[in-house]
Amino acid sequence: MKHYIEITLIDNTDINLFSLWSKVFQQIHLGLVEIQDDQGQVLIGLSFPEYVIGDKYSLLGSKLRLFANDEGMLNQFDAVKWLARLSDYVHCTRIRPVPEKIIGYAIYQREQPKTNPERLARRYARRLAEREKRAEVDADYETALTRYSKRHRQTINSPFIQLKSLSSENNFCLWIKKVPIDVQSSTTQFSSYGLSSISTLPEF
Repeated sequence: MKHYIEITLIDNTDINLFSLWSKVFQQIHLGLVEIQDDQGQVLIGLSFPEYVIGDKYSLLGSKLRLFANDEGMLNQFDAVKWLARLSDYVHCTRIRPVPEKIIGYAIYQREQPKTNPERLARRYARRLAEREKRAEVDADYETALTRYSKRHRQTINSPFIQLKSLSSENNFCLWIKKVPIDVQSSTTQFSSYGLSSISTLPEF
């Protein structure tokens, strides 16, 4: 990867960092969906330069980098456009060349728990609504999702971002796992979340 943009989430009293990540990442995902190919792959990868790996839990930090081999790809994506409504809460740099001196590489991939909290939350909400003979399940789902997500954060030490599905409009948790790698991969294809289980990104 030869070029990148760095986005900083600005600490403020209006919105907490967890909620801001949800809003920022949702917009980035929408933009990546627009440029994905027929297989749902994009040529832009995302990294989190302040990501901290811990024994019990990990942190995303407050920075996001968008990488591409071609500067034109980042221009086409136009991060500033996608983050326009959040301009008071983020700072986006111009496109920069990746520095020659790097400290290594990393894979940022989606991690999915064996027991999916979204599925558990939907099941709980439906059961509760049926028991109380109600059609509305949204409030029950939100309450259950918070409870199950917290439970699974104790068993998965990767941080997550809460997003809304573009197809079902259900909320779900996107766990992001960082895997440090010594050697650069030959592939540069990523999902519409900017994540990959095989493509590396430079660390600096």
